[in-house]
Amino acid sequence: MNVSHASVHPVEDPPPATATQVENHPPRVRMDDIEGMPGTLLGVALRFFQFFFAAASLSVMASTSDFPSVTAFCYLVAATGLQSLWSLALAAVDVYAIMVKRSLQNRRLVSVFAIGDGVTSTLTFAAACASAGITVLIDNDLNSCSQNHCVQFETSTALAFISWFAALPSFLFNFWSLASR
Repeated sequence: MNVSHASVHPVEDPPPATATQVENHPPRVRMDDIEGMPGTLLGVALRFFQFFFAAASLSVMASTSDFPSVTAFCYLVAATGLQSLWSLALAAVDVYAIMVKRSLQNRRLVSVFAIGDGVTSTLTFAAACASAGITVLIDNDLNSCSQNHCVQFETSTALAFISWFAALPSFLFNFWSLASR
């Protein structure tokens, strides 16, 4: 009775086992499809929100003419660009898995998702924190918002934080599913 090949075959109910098979070979434990994990509707929703807020943060920051003069803002553009591409790619994988009714609960695949989510969410959080620090410096300490695009900088930073906040549950669900195996 081989139960776990969900990334290749649809999840099926195993055939009923006889009493001698149960005593000799107990059934393997299968990962549960908890909402928010890859291949679920909540997982697709989380990926969509990650993509939307990261792309919005990228667009708002890139629309200013003087963001390249600050390294933290360039880092925010790079991090949100990576976050938006990662989230869009995984949203496409999730939608495909839902459409063909396949489970994405393969240990290797979930490991790749967990590592990718961890890296991209950490980069996005670090970039948002750095940009927030520069924005506070420009606004409060230097009092030079009249000469800069402070509203766009603040908006882009806030959107990056929201994107990170949407990415965190994806990482935690994937990491938790690996730890529970």
